Amino acid sequence: MSKIKIQKKSPHIDMTPMVDLFALLLTFFMLTSTFRPQEPAVIDTPSSISEKQAPDKEILNISIDKEGKVYFNLDNGPDTTTKFREKVLEKMAEQYKLKFTPKQYETFSKLSAFGMPVQLLNQWIDKKDPTGRDKFQKQLKEAKKDGIPTDSADNQLAWWILLTRQVDQNIQVGIKADMETDYKVVKKILDILQDKKVNKFNLTTNLEKVEVKIEN
Repeated sequence: MSKIKIQKKSPHIDMTPMVDLFALLLTFFMLTSTFRPQEPAVIDTPSSISEKQAPDKEILNISIDKEGKVYFNLDNGPDTTTKFREKVLEKMAEQYKLKFTPKQYETFSKLSAFGMPVQLLNQWIDKKDPTGRDKFQKQLKEAKKDGIPTDSADNQLAWWILLTRQVDQNIQVGIKADMETDYKVVKKILDILQDKKVNKFNLTTNLEKVEVKIEN
């Protein structure tokens, strides 16, 4: 008597729930993620084995590229309603007898790091010059070439540090320098910090992978 053969059916997996879940997760990450602003300069930091993470709130960042140009940045503090960046800019404007519009203050609070004299900040914020865009672009290019002034005649970095700490005494300082930066430039920044009574700061580095060898 011949055996009855049962027809085998290939398994079928319904992918509809998985697609729905993927779309839901993608939408969630798109709505909740914040994109890091583009840095004004490419900085290749040295490596270290320290795994300590720098704080992401209440931090003042000083970046130094391999050419020795200095860039400055700070966040909006623990509470964005306090308009922390705006208050710091107001103090700098008062120090250098400059004027900024309410719109410029608001825009500045949303921008990232910059590397130019404070006298060109209003034009940098507006991205244009009333007397001619070409003229401003040339000024901006020269300003970026020099970064934040740190010379003794007009040490604007020192004023940024001092006035920022007047607004928020709890703010922490971070230094991010390129591995090819001349040590003399870094030493100068450290001297400015110490002169302003800042003796504790974070150094930004890349985490170096340590190979563990097992001996038989």
